[in-house]
Amino acid sequence: MTLIEDLQWRGLLADCTDLPALNKRLNEGPITLYCGFDPTGDSLHVGHLVPQLLLRRFQLAGHHPLPLAGGATGMIGDPGGKSVERNLLSREQLNHNVRQIKKQLERLLDFTTPINPARLVDNADWTASVSFLDFLRDVGKHFSLSSMLAKDSVKSRLESESGISFTEFSYQLLQANDFAHLRQSMNCELQIGGADQWGNITAGTDLIRKKLGVPAYGLTFPLITKSDGTKFGKSEGGAVWLDPERTSPYRFYQFFINTEDSMVVGYLKKFTFLSHAEINALEEKHTVNPGARDAHRALAKEVTTIVHGTAACADAIRASEIMFGGGLEGVSTNLFRDVVGELPTVQVPADRLASRFSLIEALVAAGLSPSKGQARKDIEGGGIYINNIKCTDVARSLGASDVVFERFILLRKGKRTYAVLALAD
Repeated sequence: MTLIEDLQWRGLLADCTDLPALNKRLNEGPITLYCGFDPTGDSLHVGHLVPQLLLRRFQLAGHHPLPLAGGATGMIGDPGGKSVERNLLSREQLNHNVRQIKKQLERLLDFTTPINPARLVDNADWTASVSFLDFLRDVGKHFSLSSMLAKDSVKSRLESESGISFTEFSYQLLQANDFAHLRQSMNCELQIGGADQWGNITAGTDLIRKKLGVPAYGLTFPLITKSDGTKFGKSEGGAVWLDPERTSPYRFYQFFINTEDSMVVGYLKKFTFLSHAEINALEEKHTVNPGARDAHRALAKEVTTIVHGTAACADAIRASEIMFGGGLEGVSTNLFRDVVGELPTVQVPADRLASRFSLIEALVAAGLSPSKGQARKDIEGGGIYINNIKCTDVARSLGASDVVFERFILLRKGKRTYAVLALAD
């Protein structure tokens, strides 16, 4: 099976400027390709995973990936997919973002292999010194206004209330110039990107044809959405980031394990490197018994391992076991704090445990029971747990022996309703 056939099977091919020609070129030998990531923040999020993994798929097939940090284009912002203009960032902030993003790219791409190492490029290196007049003369003259206005990203903004500034309108020229520069200086023949980048990518292939007279290809993948068509990559807490300091590996793992049943097989194809046979086997299990969640666990494990590593994934799985009633033996402080960070937490004065602090009062204070009477019923009914150990004693009080990891008491009602008491400093 060719690389293109694999991408088609995985649902990763939306459009291509000349698919037969590209397929033929790929079969002739290694090709250099690039994908841009504008450093508008200091972390990428899961919505950026598909292009990163696509670069990795090409690298594993022997090709040469160029992840591009948009140190120049990031100062403007791509109008595609945006209803309003981005806030402009300073050069210092962009430089910081580029450094942080490179660390994330290094987890997914191999920058050290002697055969076809990934090479990070920054379009500020060849754009910053170009004067406005030179840019108009060398790039702008190759584009008609009608073709620029016809781009979907531009048309949608022109029809919006906010409109589009000349700054963002020029973005497609800058991206086209990036492709032309990389084609000339690094023999980069292919640009990849999301379906919303089609207009910018074809602007680049057109510029290369007119200015350099050599072939170049563009390939896009479908934008990943949820089953209701909404944007992928958001959770109740906001964006799911690749930076573990912004989204813990535990919460990252939870994001994928909570994938909708109707989407899990498609996500296995797009977000993992599992073989066709492995994914087909998981699909069959999922069809027969979706409640077993074999496909969900495989998806969460694979993606978390790819992004955060084997050890962090193991911790995330262990944290998930805690949330399903597992014991706390062998759990690290950092891992427990990750779990606590996802739960409702109530501060309790440390000296409160010195006097009688009844479990009934604690359940009400934690919000697990609406009243003392209901708390008593919950305990008698066998639905209350202290640090995941069942308690049926309505006279039970909490004390220092119940504190775990120096300042926490984990309370649970039923199977999965948790709250944490945290001793105030």
